[in-house]
Amino acid sequence: MIKRYFITGLLVLVPLFITIWVLIVLIGILDQSLLLVPASLQPEALFGMSIPGLGALLTLGIIFLTGVIATNFFGRRIIQFWEAMLGRVPVVKSIYYSVKQVSDTLFADSGQAFRKALLVQYPREGSWTIAFLTGKPGGDVINHLQGEYVSVYVPTTPNPTSGFFLMMPKADVVELKMSVDDALKYIVSMGVVAPDTKRARKPRLIPDNS
Repeated sequence: MIKRYFITGLLVLVPLFITIWVLIVLIGILDQSLLLVPASLQPEALFGMSIPGLGALLTLGIIFLTGVIATNFFGRRIIQFWEAMLGRVPVVKSIYYSVKQVSDTLFADSGQAFRKALLVQYPREGSWTIAFLTGKPGGDVINHLQGEYVSVYVPTTPNPTSGFFLMMPKADVVELKMSVDDALKYIVSMGVVAPDTKRARKPRLIPDNS
């Protein structure tokens, strides 16, 4: 009975503590934006103490304001001018446009990256894992691949931010009727938290319009 109570307590407290820890670390990182504010205007100078989370609010405000500016005519002209300036610097140009291309692919509403959860055989035939569709092979790569291929990202568990980029035959990839959020939960939990089987549908081969 004591063991049961102890395990139950762990199941309640561990997720709570980890969530709080992640939030504290995230807020601490976002609070670094206060370094952009003059020392005379920082909370320590105005109120005599630091205010956790104020930098996070400032960061969110900057992101929102940037989005507002970037959506109007003059804002787009400013961004075009800024990108033209960066395009004149050799090393900066390569880094900026590479990061921009990835971010546009991941966050754009019209993008297809990480929009579909897949079932693939990895690391060997007969061993299945969950992956995410990221697009199709491009560049000189397609000249060396026979048939139709798709690009997939196979995340590791329990940390899905690291993983493997693979180009696989389209016929070997199965699209799952599972949301990306459910797939990520399944991966992070190492298969413990399975998606709701009542809402799951029969998997099928990935369609041609992917």
